[in-house]
Amino acid sequence: MSDRRPHVSGDVLASRYELADLVSESLGASNWRAVDRVLHRNVRVELLPSDDPRGANFLEAARRSTSVTDHRFLRVLDLLQDEDGVHVVVREWAKATPLSRLLAQSPLPNRRAAAIVAEVAESLAHAHDRGLVHRRLTPHQILLKESGAVRIVGLGVATALAPADHQDSDDDLASYRAADVVALGKVLYACLVSRWPGGHVDGLRAAPTEHGHLLRPRQVRAGVLRDVDEICDRILEPSRHPYDALTSAEEIARALYEAGEGDEDLFDEPLGYDVTSPDLLRLDPVVEPSGPPPGLEPPRRRPKAYEPKPPTRRERFTARMQMMTHGDRALILLGLITAIVLSGVLAFLVGREAGQVGDPYAQSAPETPVRVLPLARVVDFDPQGEDRRENPELTQAILDDDPETGWRTSTYYGRADLGGLKDGVGLILDLGTVRQVEQVRLRLAGTPTDLSILTAPSSISELPRNLDDLREVATLNSAAEDLSVALPRDVRTRYVVVWLRELPQIGDGEYRGEIRRAIVRGR
Repeated sequence: MSDRRPHVSGDVLASRYELADLVSESLGASNWRAVDRVLHRNVRVELLPSDDPRGANFLEAARRSTSVTDHRFLRVLDLLQDEDGVHVVVREWAKATPLSRLLAQSPLPNRRAAAIVAEVAESLAHAHDRGLVHRRLTPHQILLKESGAVRIVGLGVATALAPADHQDSDDDLASYRAADVVALGKVLYACLVSRWPGGHVDGLRAAPTEHGHLLRPRQVRAGVLRDVDEICDRILEPSRHPYDALTSAEEIARALYEAGEGDEDLFDEPLGYDVTSPDLLRLDPVVEPSGPPPGLEPPRRRPKAYEPKPPTRRERFTARMQMMTHGDRALILLGLITAIVLSGVLAFLVGREAGQVGDPYAQSAPETPVRVLPLARVVDFDPQGEDRRENPELTQAILDDDPETGWRTSTYYGRADLGGLKDGVGLILDLGTVRQVEQVRLRLAGTPTDLSILTAPSSISELPRNLDDLREVATLNSAAEDLSVALPRDVRTRYVVVWLRELPQIGDGEYRGEIRRAIVRGR
């Protein structure tokens, strides 16, 4: 671990960029929202320690990305080398919503899904022509502005933060481009059914399979158009389409645009979002007037001179009161007057009693400050294991003050994703009662680690036993040993689960994860 103090909110780089909010941490780099003091605007700042051997690749990849002029990629605005112990890449900031947040609520309509993926495919084709690849395209990397515009983040980041001694060959670049193409198909699949082919990603559940083959979107959700379903299957299952499989981003964009021309239900509606509403899923219908055409010769209006004089306001009020005092209306009026009088008497009596006793709630208490929440207990969580236990005797090490001890997983062989045996394992942090949780700080042993933060609904009072009892609120890939995860402001829960999905390597073909400290902050 480095002795250099990590950057925090309020730090200023190059006397210009003031760090505001930590957005994410991935592959050893951190992403921040910062404020440009010169131009008075928000910018996106990516930081990598200057002693990191990948620093030269990090800066060079940022310079190369400027050759991609497609407006949907966030542009590089500035580069700083070895500024306050870090290399800095400054990009434009997009005030937008991640696609993953929308898909967590519901799938998108066919037209929206096809339009978004067509734009992303067109942008990636432009980048591939200039020798750049994305390699980590997921719904979280795609942003949607309220105007409907699409923005893409993370171009070339995975390649730039690869091991410094690794030189990409032509075969490697071809495999990276092929991975981007498959990722486009997975994004289209997720937009149509809110499931992710191959596993849990960005809070989406795994897509269903049958006999080792992925079920088509039309088999998972009703209402998916045949043309869009066919395009998705041509990308993800090329063995089913030996003569017309889609193998490049340019082919995918062309196929989606052609499908839109052939099916008026796909692109016939306007593509823009309602900028007056934050709900990006809503599409207000256009109501057109209908009815019989007017007559050829409409009747003439009676001259105003022959019309009777309109009644005055007093005459209208008198007539209305006379109607209300006839028949059953008189009884209704009497009941309303009685109810109003009784309400006034009760309000007077309650107010006088409150004035005598004093209202202890007359002034609302100030908002409780954010603090470290005590942990009532720590429990291992292995819902997919045979005995549903994962080293339970080590969980108490999380609560002691020794920074060198902690809870660790079993050793898995062959693959970092727990040997392909399960989706993950982790720890349940029991807060003892329902709290508003805003941040989770972790100290791990070994890198990199892919993990997620899961929470149980506030209505659950017993320890969760299955993944279906939890929802994913944060995801980090290739996390460092010390990390801080900010959660959405509306998270209220008693149980916080640290879910390890990929483990660091500890030997030849051996993988094991370890959590040495866990701190939960909230109200």
